[in-house]
Amino acid sequence: MLISNAYAQAADGAAQNSFMGLLPLILMFVVLWFLMIRPQMKRAKEHKAMVEALAKGDEVVTGGGIAGRVTEVGDTFVQLEIAPNTVVAVQKQAVATVLPKGTLKAL
Repeated sequence: MLISNAYAQAADGAAQNSFMGLLPLILMFVVLWFLMIRPQMKRAKEHKAMVEALAKGDEVVTGGGIAGRVTEVGDTFVQLEIAPNTVVAVQKQAVATVLPKGTLKAL
């Protein structure tokens, strides 16, 4: 009778010990999720919404630093007027920010 009790205690201790071994790994994943993955997903969602909302006349800055006014919006490309009578085609995903109206006149 004492031997079976000893086995039962050893089994409980082993299960508890394996959970305690996984606890730091689980905590590291939770911290990684809240500090890195979740904010990155939020920024990607905001950027996607901004790109989908692009319209003719918006003033934008691309990822390469080119500032211009949107003259035409296509499925994957936008036409930017970067100087009078100078229009370039840029991928929609390359648009980094939308500027407030009238910003380009101040430059």
